[in-house]
Parts: sequence; C-alpha cells; structure tokens
Amino acid sequence: MIPFKAPIDDILFALSVTGDENRAAEHGFDAEITREILDHFARFAEDVIAPIDEPGDQEGCRIENGRVRMPSGFSNAYQSYVEQGWQSISLAGEFGGQGAPATVCGAISEILAGACHSFQMVTGLVPGAARLIAQFGTDDQRQTWLPKLASGSHLATMCLTEPQAGSDLSDIRTVASQQDDGSWVLTGEKIFISGGDQDLSDEIVHLVLARTGTREDGVRGLTLFLCPSHSGEKERNAITVTRIEEKMGLHASPTCQLAFDGATATPIGPIGKGLMCMFTMMNHARLDVALQGVAHATRAHHIAQSYAADRKQGRDRNTGQPISIDQHHDVARMLARQDMLAMVGRLMAYKTFALMETGTNSDLIEFLTPICKSFCTDAGVEAAQIGIQVLGGYGYLREYRVEQTLRDARICQIYEGTNGIHALTLAGRLTRHKDGASAKAFEALISDLIAGTSSDTELAKQLLAYWQQMTSEIIASDTPERYAQDYMQISAATYGVALWTELADRLSPDQTGRYEKCLAQVMEWGAVTLACSTANIAHR
Repeated sequence: MIPFKAPIDDILFALSVTGDENRAAEHGFDAEITREILDHFARFAEDVIAPIDEPGDQEGCRIENGRVRMPSGFSNAYQSYVEQGWQSISLAGEFGGQGAPATVCGAISEILAGACHSFQMVTGLVPGAARLIAQFGTDDQRQTWLPKLASGSHLATMCLTEPQAGSDLSDIRTVASQQDDGSWVLTGEKIFISGGDQDLSDEIVHLVLARTGTREDGVRGLTLFLCPSHSGEKERNAITVTRIEEKMGLHASPTCQLAFDGATATPIGPIGKGLMCMFTMMNHARLDVALQGVAHATRAHHIAQSYAADRKQGRDRNTGQPISIDQHHDVARMLARQDMLAMVGRLMAYKTFALMETGTNSDLIEFLTPICKSFCTDAGVEAAQIGIQVLGGYGYLREYRVEQTLRDARICQIYEGTNGIHALTLAGRLTRHKDGASAKAFEALISDLIAGTSSDTELAKQLLAYWQQMTSEIIASDTPERYAQDYMQISAATYGVALWTELADRLSPDQTGRYEKCLAQVMEWGAVTLACSTANIAHR
C-alpha cells in the first residue's frame, strides 16, 4: 500500500494562480495563513482520516436495530475532526464557524476526499446545507440549526431522489401535509441518501424536497423542508432506514433508503419554490463533486508514479542496467496524462470557486459549474483507469488500492446530475436562457484570460473561435441535444487551455520545471479535442 499524501503544493499553486489570494486576504486569510491551515489539515488527514479508508472499504456499513453503524474507527475520527474545528471552518462566525473563503474550504474538501471519500461524503454536505439555511431560512431556523451544524452535533443530508424520480424531479411523490395547527408532516420514500443515517453525529438535519402542490404542478408544486432526525430532545422523528444500498464503491458511506411516515418538518423558503432553494445547495455540491474527481485523479497519479519509480523492468540500452518503468516512454506518457487531468481539473474548480466567492456573476457560475463537474469526474475515472494500467497485474489487485480509487470515483460521473444531463443543460438551456447570458459571460471570461497574457495564444484563440461557432449553431438548431457531448468537450477544453495559457508566462523558474510536461499535455489535449469535435460535427 502507498500511503496517502496530500498535494499541498499543487493546491496552493492552483489557489495562487486562480485569483484567490486577494479574496482570501479580504476574509483574513492571506497566502501564508492559507498554507498554514492546509498544512495542518493535511497532517490531520494523513494521520487520522486516511488510515480508516481501506478498513472502512472492507468492513462497510450495517444496520443494527434500525440504525446505521459506521465502520470501526470512523466515530473516533469524526470526534477528532470536530474537536479540531474542521467541521465549522466554512460557517459564519456569528454561528460558531470560522468564515473561511470557499476556495480554502474547497481545498480542505479535496484533501479529505483524497484521504477517505466515504468520510467526506458523510460530512461534506454541511457547508451547502448551512448556506441554504442562511439564505432561505427564518431567523429562528438560522439561530437554531446553524450553531448545531457548526458544533458537529448535527450532520446534514440532501433528500431529493425517489424510486420513480431520479433526474426528473417533477415526478416527486413525497407529500407534505399541513396540519390544523399549522405544522407540517412528510410522508413518502427517498432513495440514494448519502449519510441518511449514521452514528457519527448526535442528530441529522434532513433537507427534503416534498410536494405541497398537485402532481400536475410538476416542479412548481415542490417545497423544501427541514426535517430533523429527532422530533424531541431524545425522541426520534418518524423516519426509518429501510435499506442500505450495496454499492460498487464508497462502502464506508451509507447510501440509505428512508421512509418518512408523518415526520414533522418545517418549510425553508417560499412554498412551491423548493427546487430554486435546493439549487443553492446543489451548485455547491456539484463543485464539491468536481473536487472529488480531482482528488481521485491525484491519488491515482500518486500511486502510479510511486510504483513506477520503484518497479524495475527492462534495461537501459546504453548501460545495460535495470531501469524503473517510469523511464519507459509509454508509462511516462500515461503518468503525464494523469498529472494533467488532475491539474486542469483543479485549476477549473478553484477558479470557479474564486468567482463564486465574489458573488457578482451568477450567470457565469451557472455555465462553469457543469463544465467543472463533468470534466473533473471524467478525469478521476480516466486517471484511475490509467493507474491500474501502469501497475499492470498489481493494479487489478487490492494491494495498492488503485482499484478502490476507480470504484469510488465511478459514482462521481452519476450523482449530482449525470454528466450527460449536464451536457444537455449546457447546450440546451444555458445557450438560450436569459438571452444566452451564461454563454456570453463564459465568452467574456475566456477573452479576458487570453487578452491578459503574452504567451502563445494561438490554440486558445482557435478553441474560442470554434466554441463561438458551435454556440451559434446550437442556438439556431431545433435539436441542441445533438451537439451536447461535443459542446461539453469543447467548452471544457476552451476553459482549461485558456487558464493554462494565461498562467504560462507567470510561472516562476521552479514552477516551470514542475509544470512543463503538464502544460504540454494540456496543449495536446486541447488540440485533439478541437480536431475530434470538428470531425464529429462535420459528419453529422
């Protein structure tokens, strides 16, 4: 087994070149303090969280007397996580949090996912839930629930999916009924609920999308509810875990089916506007999933690189001495590809988090979020596949755990909106909505990135020109879905190449040495994507 190592230098590099330092300083976090925070968390993740990952994967979760039991070691790890204040770092200071900027919180989330994705799954919805309650909750709800999330006594879930309503939430059947005294109760079933029950926190805050209107109202009849796991000081609410799913990966994260049988709840936000409220949590969650993909790509690269540096196979042509396999061209090519996938995804995600932190361009964030989610999660799976190939037969075994990386990474392409649906959203809605405001904001961002550099911008300009052409064709088309996959790929390449082109002339000599191969891989990826997309569209 190759121990987990947090990629602190690469994360700090990404933060520094995506414009985060100024924003961080405004929040009291300059570059030096940010490094100190991340160094401290990296040690914690490496020493406390990473060691529970493999045994947790092997032991899994179970139901005992109607309650979920987490694998051995998870409860102690969570207590340490809370005691050190990591649970509250993203929450506002007035509620017991530390108010760290989104990019710093994203970095912590990336490290945590790399150390143990299952642990991150159970704890990782707190920032989004807190943001949602802060924005849409009443004063009483904010004062009641945000301190509990900050203290670690409560964790959060997001309850959307039902057996018949996955990607199409208009068919949700969980019903919210208002009682004579004005209170509300929920009745129905939810599936695929990460951390739907667990024995880490004392209680859970379930955020539930339920129907307050008729079935014919579709999504306009949905309202968001806060449904606590306990209805009294010790009395459990009418919520039952009916099943834990048996999954390909994330064995230490309980994916639950929940039955709500008249569970007491309170609305958050306006009645009938539940989907709008939930998107506050979902957009953050999608960027968090993007960083899960980055974490898996990074972990796969670290395993493969470490193994390849030690594994001797073949001999040097000149000296006749045995050489490590990282000296073979094909293996070196694969390692460079892994590194590029992780670094491009990281830059995309942190740039988007930094832009989100400004709170000034929601249209741009709407366009960048599906690009980040799709590219980064595809990258995590591809890098894991490459890792298995580099290790050969050992990659197929459990010993080096790159097979677990693949198993855990695979769900990221599915949850929080499948990557295919995000491609349809990008081409079908975001090129037209509000007169194409999101697409126009993306075009302006790429133009600014290219204009602000003295590096070779030829490929970046070609990608932007082709993206503009494709956008125009999509807007004029009655069938934008025909372009969706190619449009997602060309949009990601346009974004990634523009980011690397802009930073190329700002690299210090030591950074140039570290990222030279990565930059070359980025340009190759951009050129190949452009050629493939051009060929695909030409044959339609």
